[in-house]
Amino acid sequence: MNIIIKPLISEKMSRLTEDAAAPRLTRIQRKKNKPEPVAHNRYGFVVDKRANKIEIKNAVEKFYDVKVIDVNTMNYSGKRKARYTKAGFLQGRTNAFKKAIVTLAEGNTIDFYASI
Repeated sequence: MNIIIKPLISEKMSRLTEDAAAPRLTRIQRKKNKPEPVAHNRYGFVVDKRANKIEIKNAVEKFYDVKVIDVNTMNYSGKRKARYTKAGFLQGRTNAFKKAIVTLAEGNTIDFYASI
């Protein structure tokens, strides 16, 4: 069973990884002496729907040669979508998938763009 289908590259996941690379405070936060933000060091993957957290952890550690601390998973079921058009009533479903957010140990990173 191929566990990791593809890395999840979206605006939200990019923001999480960029915050992990260089967390910074705004001018107002610095003025109020706020503590430095904690780097989350999280990466997202679309994984097989039947995979559990332990299998996902082992697959990421083996494939990317990193140390995984935590795995959060979310299932997305195929939603029904329908709309009215000139041709009539059209309906269908969206794809169902499972998303895994993987937290890495401090000092470990994954570069998705290295092979491009």
